[in-house]
Amino acid sequence: MSTPKSILLFLMSAFSIPVFAQDPVKRDSIPQKKIVEKKEEDNRNVMLNAANNTGPRDVNIGLPSTVGGITIQENDLPVVYFFWPELPNRTWRQSVSLAKTGLLKIGESVITTGDLGFAVNSYTKLGTPKFELVGNLSASHYGWLKGDVNVSGPLSNGWSYVAGIYQNYDPNSFDVRFSNYSDKTQIYRAGLTKRFKKDKGEISFLYKYAKSISLTNYAVFQYKENGQVQELDNFRIGRDSYIINDGTVKVKDILTGEFSYKNLGNNDAASTSQSFDVLGNYKLGNGWKFNFSTRFRYAEATTLTTIPLSIFQTASGGGFSYQSTGEDYAGNVNSMLALSSPKVPTKTAMSRFEITKKVNNHDLRIGLTEYFYDVDKFTSSRSFYYQAVEANPRKLVRNTAGGSSNTDADGFYNYNVGGEYHNGYENKLSAYFSDKWEISNKLSLNYGLNLRYQKVKGDYYLTPRTSGFVFDQRQKTYIDNNWFHLGGSVNAVYKITDKLGLLADFTYAENNGRLESYSGAVVPNVDKTKSPLGAFGIYFNHDKFSVVSQATYLTRNNYQARLNLVNPGNGSDSQVATVNYDIQTVGWTTDIVTNPFKGFNLHYLVTFQNPIYKNYNFNAFGNSYSYDNKNVLEISKILMEIDPSYTYKNVKVWASFRYFSKQFANLTNALYFAARWETFGGVNYKINKHFDFGVTAVNFLNQTGAKGTINGAELITDASAYYNQLLVGSYIRPFTVEASLNFRF
Repeated sequence: MSTPKSILLFLMSAFSIPVFAQDPVKRDSIPQKKIVEKKEEDNRNVMLNAANNTGPRDVNIGLPSTVGGITIQENDLPVVYFFWPELPNRTWRQSVSLAKTGLLKIGESVITTGDLGFAVNSYTKLGTPKFELVGNLSASHYGWLKGDVNVSGPLSNGWSYVAGIYQNYDPNSFDVRFSNYSDKTQIYRAGLTKRFKKDKGEISFLYKYAKSISLTNYAVFQYKENGQVQELDNFRIGRDSYIINDGTVKVKDILTGEFSYKNLGNNDAASTSQSFDVLGNYKLGNGWKFNFSTRFRYAEATTLTTIPLSIFQTASGGGFSYQSTGEDYAGNVNSMLALSSPKVPTKTAMSRFEITKKVNNHDLRIGLTEYFYDVDKFTSSRSFYYQAVEANPRKLVRNTAGGSSNTDADGFYNYNVGGEYHNGYENKLSAYFSDKWEISNKLSLNYGLNLRYQKVKGDYYLTPRTSGFVFDQRQKTYIDNNWFHLGGSVNAVYKITDKLGLLADFTYAENNGRLESYSGAVVPNVDKTKSPLGAFGIYFNHDKFSVVSQATYLTRNNYQARLNLVNPGNGSDSQVATVNYDIQTVGWTTDIVTNPFKGFNLHYLVTFQNPIYKNYNFNAFGNSYSYDNKNVLEISKILMEIDPSYTYKNVKVWASFRYFSKQFANLTNALYFAARWETFGGVNYKINKHFDFGVTAVNFLNQTGAKGTINGAELITDASAYYNQLLVGSYIRPFTVEASLNFRF
C-alpha cells in the first residue's frame, strides 16, 4: 500500500464536475461568452464531504488524488507549498473569516500556477468601513462543536481592522479511548486594511496562527463476493475506533537513534503555523491595475499516524501475548506501521504580482509568481507493531523462536525500515500571460501561457534503511537541479445560435521532481512529466434549463510512488518499492441545470470515464510485477450527482445524491468495492436579517461501507482467497445529523 506521502500526485481533468449541493447556483440563459470569461466553475461545491467535515472533498475525475486532497489557495497563494508533511486542512478551514470561496477552472490554475488541476481559491475578509460581526455555531449528535466568529470595523484615516477565531472540537463518529476528540483545530486571525482616497486602491496586513491535531481511523470488516463488505459482530464501521487503545507508539529517531514514545492525541501530533500576508491592489492609470499578494510563513509540521497492513490468525501458544498484561493471545492479528515526522520546520515566502487592462476586445493580464520553500531535515521515523483485531485494539508482543519479526517488550520491531529523509529548498519563479479575446459575436478565445523556472537544492541519503537504521551524516548525497517548465491553456467558444454552441479546450502542463522525491533510498526518476489535456463539447441554453456535454482525453507520465508491500505468501513480511508509471484516462460528462418552476432547482451530472495504468512495472519479493492497462485504484468509471433544492419564502430544502460505480481496491484489480451512494440533505431557515438556522443530514439513507484501497493486498491475484476474510480499509461517515446557527450584525 502507499504511504500517505507517496500516494499518487494530484491531478484533475476537466470532465467530472463537483456540485454546489447546499446552495445551487442558478444558471439561466446567459450569454455563453460568460462560460469562457469566468475563472471559476459554476454549480460546484467541494465543501460537502462524505468522509469528514475538516476540509474540501476530492474532486473525482479519473486521475488519483493525494492525501492532501484538492489544492487549496488563500488570497491567490497556496495555503501550504506542498501537502506533505503539512496537510492543507491543518492551516485552512471553511470559515466566516473568508469573504469568498470558489473552485478555479483547470485552465486558470495552469496559467497562474503552472500546475494542472482544480484548486479551491478563497479570500480572507478584510477590514470594513462599517462595523460587522458574523459568526457560526455548529454541532452534531456525535458531540461535534465548532465556534467561528469574525469581527471588522473602522479605525481612522482610511484604516480598518478585522479579527477572527475558529475553534473546532470534533470527536467524529468513533470512540477513541485516549482522546476526547479526533480533530482539534484552532485558527486565529487579525489584520489591518488601508484604503486610499479616490478609490485608488487598498493594502492589507494579515496575520494567521493555526494549530491542529487530527486522527485517521480505519474499519475492519469481512470481505464478501461482488465487492460487498459485512460488519463484524464486535466492530461497527465508522462507529468504532481502530486506533490502538492507549494512542501511544514507540519510535527510534532516524537521525539521533534516540527512542521516544509519541501520543497520537496530544501535542506530539500537533502541527502549528504562523502566516503573515500583505495584499492589495492599486490603479496605476491609463486603465492599468496592479494586484499583489505576498505571504511569509513558518510552520512546524507534524505527521504522526498509524497504517494497517495485513491481517492473519494466530493460535494459542503461537507466540503472541497482550503487551499490557502478558496474557497469551489467540485470534486475528493486524500488523501495523507507525509513521512519525516530529515538528518539521518549514519556511515559505510566496508572492504573486499582476497587472491587468482591457484593450478594445481584449482583457489582458501579465503576472509574476515567486515561491520559495525551505524544509529543515524532514524525517519519517518508522516502526512496526501488532494489534488485536477489535474495537480500540490492544498492542501485542510477539516472541517466537528465531522469528525475524519478534517485537521488543513494548511491542515494536523493525525500527526505521523504509524510513525517509530530505533536506534543502525549492524555488519556483513563474511569468504568465493571459488574454480573453472576443474575436467576433460568434467566436471567443481565452488563452494563456506560464513559463516557470524551478530550482531544487539540498541533500538526501541513498543508504538502505534496514531494521534499527540511523543515518550517518557522512553519507549524504547532494541535490542541485534546475528545470524549466512550460504550461498553457486555450479555451474556445463558438456560438452556432444564441442558445447553441461548441466548446473546445486544450491544456498542457509540465513538471519534474520535488525535494520530497528524494526521501527514499534510491535515486528518483525526475524526468519531465508531461500532462496534455484535450476536450471538445457542446452546450445548449434554454430559459428553463442549461446543458453542457463534453468529452475529454488526458494523459500523464512519470508518476512516482513508494509502496509498502506485503508478501502474498507471508503476511508478516513487508517491503518498500519505488515505482514510476503513467496514467491515461478518457471521459464524457453531461451537466444539466434546470429551473422548471419558481423556487425549484435541479442539477444533474453524469460522467463516464476509463482511467488505466501504463508502464506500471516493478520487482518485489523476488518476483516481477506488471500492471499495464489495469484500472486506476479508487476511481469509479461511472459517476452521478443529483442535486435538487426548493426555496419557499424563508425556507430552503435541499438534497445531494452522489453515485460511485465500483472502485478497485488493489493493484491487480482482483479486489474491489461495490457501487455505493453518498447522500446529503438539509433544511435552511432564515429567521430574520440577523439569524438563520440549518440542519444537515450526512448519509441520511444510513449507508455504511468501505471505500478506498484494501491495506496490505496490493499483490493479491486470487480474490476468492479473501472471501469471508477480515480486511481493513477506509469508509464513508455513518448517518450524522449536524445543526448550525449563523448570525450577522
